[in-house]
Amino acid sequence: MAFTLIIIGGGRMGSALAEGLLKAKWCPAGELAIVESSSDQRKVLEERLAGVTVLAAIDSAQVDENTGAVLCVKPEYAENVARSIGASGVARMLSIVAGMSTARLEAVFPGPVAVIRSMPNTPVLVAKGASAIAGGSNVTGGDLDWAESILGAVGIVVRVTERNLDAVTGLSGPMPAYLYLVIEALIDAGVHQGLSRDVSRKLVVATFEGSAALLSETGETPEELRAQVTSPGGTTAAGLRVLENRAVRAAFLDAVASAAERSRQLGR
Repeated sequence: MAFTLIIIGGGRMGSALAEGLLKAKWCPAGELAIVESSSDQRKVLEERLAGVTVLAAIDSAQVDENTGAVLCVKPEYAENVARSIGASGVARMLSIVAGMSTARLEAVFPGPVAVIRSMPNTPVLVAKGASAIAGGSNVTGGDLDWAESILGAVGIVVRVTERNLDAVTGLSGPMPAYLYLVIEALIDAGVHQGLSRDVSRKLVVATFEGSAALLSETGETPEELRAQVTSPGGTTAAGLRVLENRAVRAAFLDAVASAAERSRQLGR
């Protein structure tokens, strides 16, 4: 039997993507397969993804001209795994491997292949991800629509040129970690001011959620929303002055630049 989609890699991203596709009814569960090398993880996936076929390896009998694949493995394994995908007959693949160019992946296929490269972030685990996609040399508009329909099941999708994907990797890929670090620091700050850790955590997390909702739903800019809570000579102005004096803005600029450069290094 040939599958409509085969996800290669059943880790956090691959399994979250499979769950999102099932919830979105992207295809019937029986047309979706996930390949995972770990026998223990295969058992977990079989319990978690009802109706989805969980495999130890991809086989050409499971592929036809309509079968697409999603590559969700670590960069050091990507080219070997992509080679096996090509040998099976898959001719369209979405890769979420950090730093791996479409040209490097195309080179291991036996013939022309449509490779779409993407960088999603971990909020795809709760269907709130942000993903960017870019097409390789053989990609059509239909291929990009296909990739967007997959990632759109777990969040928003933007289209960029491949040369901008390293910038995306430096910005939105690690951004959850950047924000978690800020959240940790603010919780600690509340504790230092005498709040219990539980109270401080609840206040910080709820404020982040509410602030993100305001930004998303009102259409106002971050600058406008920041100005609305910054009274001249007030408490917010006093706190912001310290952050600017400590070059917090510059630190984020440097963090994104460093992560983007690391992505470029991985792709060489």
